[in-house]
Amino acid sequence: MIDTTSLYMFIIASFLLCLAPGPDNIYVLTQGMTKSKKAAIVTTLGLCSGIIIHTSAAAFGISVIFQTSELAFNLVKYIGAAYLLYIAYQAFRHRDDKLDLTAQNSSNELKKLYIKGFFMNVLNPKVSIFFLAFLPQFVNPELGNIPMQMIILGLVFMALTVVVFSSIGIAGNMLSSKLMENPSISKILNILTSFVLGALAVKLALSSR
Repeated sequence: MIDTTSLYMFIIASFLLCLAPGPDNIYVLTQGMTKSKKAAIVTTLGLCSGIIIHTSAAAFGISVIFQTSELAFNLVKYIGAAYLLYIAYQAFRHRDDKLDLTAQNSSNELKKLYIKGFFMNVLNPKVSIFFLAFLPQFVNPELGNIPMQMIILGLVFMALTVVVFSSIGIAGNMLSSKLMENPSISKILNILTSFVLGALAVKLALSSR
């Protein structure tokens, strides 16, 4: 279904892309630092669920709409930026809250983190365009069923993202676990999280196709 050499090249390229600092892995890192390992992993799963949407869109050509329609691109872009600002506001609003890992690891809280991660990824039209440009480079038309090849590549990318992002979140949590015992550190990290998300929202709002 997929050329072996192309698959190996895709895995290497995808791994390097996952490691490169970006909005998603930075967000996972802050979740690991300010909440827990489980929170970082659940956030990662939410983000990666969004990859399924982008991969399907790229495989069946829906992403072309974002590439050719400025109105559609801007609509999704501003919705995504507004959502990031909302999350940033929530982090800043609760900056003085005492850290409670029991609450942070509750099923309700983890569900919220999953949903946040999902919408953060889905509401970024540049991700759709990225997949539309990235996946076809590793597709071999001679092997047929191009959409299926792209879907398989997308699933491989998603699996790598889960491993890399989860590792980043866990590492962030391990490095900050002792520091988190100090309430002032928790407050600083929450403020930092709100600043990072706010900056990402502005960057997304000002982005172009």
